Amino acid sequence: MSLDSAREPVTPRPHTGRRRNPAVRKAVLDRAAELLAGPDGMAVSIDAIAQAAGVSKHTIYRWWPSKGAVLLEATVERAQKEVTVPDTGALTTDLEVFLADTFRAVEEVAPLLRALMAEALRDTVAAEGMREFVAARRNELRGLLLRGLDRGELPAETDLELTIDQIYGLMWYRILIARTPVTGEVASRLSRAVTGHGA
Repeated sequence: MSLDSAREPVTPRPHTGRRRNPAVRKAVLDRAAELLAGPDGMAVSIDAIAQAAGVSKHTIYRWWPSKGAVLLEATVERAQKEVTVPDTGALTTDLEVFLADTFRAVEEVAPLLRALMAEALRDTVAAEGMREFVAARRNELRGLLLRGLDRGELPAETDLELTIDQIYGLMWYRILIARTPVTGEVASRLSRAVTGHGA
């Protein structure tokens, strides 16, 4: 896969074929995001989303196959912000900018990501979409690290997949388990640790 294709935006899975009304789609996704990010998010039903959005349940099922699919699209849309993938010639700087942007976007949708992760355990559409979402982020980071490896800024024996696991493992641990912020300061410390410039 080329780096250019790896950076293409993740697109939600196609709906059942009927053209969506943009205003109705936005209302459904906005209301779903609000409800599913709340304290009782896992108990939210399609009926509740439909009522909050002012549409029929039939409308939702015509465009999305499940609650997990609605949640996936709502999450991807909010997390799919422009994340800078810089190439300044210095891996530490590139990595810090990339991680700071990534963490900022993730913090804005952290409740939705927690809900989506739980939904993916029981919804195959959400699970597949989550895998695609995560794979796209890993591809972007892999490309950035490869440039640093080619420039000799990482040891030749660096295990890139393990390094990516460690970086995103920290992010997911903080989002899902510790529920502590992933900040720009964390991005700076992590990028320096990865490149051997001190934490």
